[in-house]
Formats: sequence, C-alpha cells, structure tokens
Amino acid sequence: MIAVGVLGASGRMGATVCEAVAADSTLELVAAVDTHNAGQVCADITVVDDREALVKASTEVVVDFTVANAARENLPWVAQQGMHAVVGTTGFSEADLVYLQEVYEAAGRVCVVAPNFAISAVLMMRFAEIAAPYFDTAEMVEFHHDAKIDAPSGTARLCVEKMAAASRQWAPDPTTNEILPGVRGGSGAADIRVHAVRMRGMVAHHEVILGAEGQTLTIRQDSMDRSSFMPGVLAAIKAAPSHSGLIVGLEGVLNL
Repeated sequence: MIAVGVLGASGRMGATVCEAVAADSTLELVAAVDTHNAGQVCADITVVDDREALVKASTEVVVDFTVANAARENLPWVAQQGMHAVVGTTGFSEADLVYLQEVYEAAGRVCVVAPNFAISAVLMMRFAEIAAPYFDTAEMVEFHHDAKIDAPSGTARLCVEKMAAASRQWAPDPTTNEILPGVRGGSGAADIRVHAVRMRGMVAHHEVILGAEGQTLTIRQDSMDRSSFMPGVLAAIKAAPSHSGLIVGLEGVLNL
C-alpha cells in the first residue's frame, strides 16, 4: 500500500484527489495539507496548514494541486524529504522543469508533471501528434471554467508542441490585417495558433483542428467533471515509486 499526501487538499481538485485515493484499496491517504481552510475534513483526514505533516505521516507520494508559485517552493522540498511527486499544477516555465529534473534525479525520486490527467486528453494529444505530418495547417482551441487564471492551458501548449515536433511542413498564417488585436489567438510552437476560452459552466475541453487541401480533421476531448482526471492521477501515483527524475505528461507513465 502506498502512503499518499495531498497538497492543495481543500481545493476542488485536491478534495477530489483525497476522495479518490481514500477509495482505492492499494493506496492510503495519510495527510492533507492546505494553507487555506485548515481544520476542514476531507475523506476522514483533517486538513492542516503545515507541510511537515507529510513527513510525520511517512508519506511516499505527494500529489500537488496548488498554484505554480506554491509548487515552485513545495516540489524541491518534497524531493529533499525523499518523497515522490505527482503534479497537476500548471504554469511552469522551461527553467522550472529543468530545475525539477535536476533535483529529483539527485534525490532518486520522480516528479510526474502532467498538464492533464484525463486519459482522453492524453489520447487526444497522441492522435494529434500522429495526424500532424498529414496536414499543413492546424489550430487549437481550449475551453475552461472561469476560475482558471493561466492561458493557454498546459494541455494546449503541450499538444501544439507535440504536433510541431511531428512535422515541419506548416503553412504560414495568411493574416495581414488583424482588425481586432489578438483575434488570431496566441502563437504556439511552429506558429500554430492557440485560442483560449474562459466561460462559466465549463470544466476542461480541448479541440484540435487540422486542415489540408479539401479536408479537415477535428479531434476533441471533453472533461465534464473533475472525476475524469482521477484514473490518471491514481495511475501516476502507483507508477511513481518505480521511476526517478522528471516525467512530463501522463503518457510517460501510461507508455503511450
């Protein structure tokens, strides 16, 4: 049985992780930490505001669903304490990832950073990567709830990077007169355009549109509820003890 602690346990995702871990017979929820709402009970564990509780509870794998600034402080500390990390927090820079790679390799522990734990999203990215060499134009649209503060989503960025790496034959953007500034979205890898929607009533949705002469292909993934992320989170937790260093993307532990 793997002892699991959760950082960001009082947030919506963190609370869902606590419940999912507690319901899995091969895992044990031993600590729940959050700087907000200490004293709240999640899956029969009282939330505390001191991350030292993870050490006291002999945590093996820490799940981090906080925010980028907090995670930048938490994750090196987690490695130094000899614990593995599974991270759903987004907003990391390339420099952040390089640093995490160094820290976790030195500690002999693993840090799994996944912008999206929905297996459907991982498959969407894989399908888009496979399709990319057969098309010469592509755009991506991501839709999220109105509480998401970073844009575009980590999933959208990673998906575009995978498509860009899979093919170098991308047609240039024909736009020469942008009537409304920014209307063509942001420029991702290989200048593939990325559009971000923030809207009430949504959770997480991603759509890749690829085009070639006379045809288009649309690949779409929808997460209607946060429970959709839990199979991926649990898979990453269970895989963590057999890895070390940095793994970016859930596909790294699913062997996709």
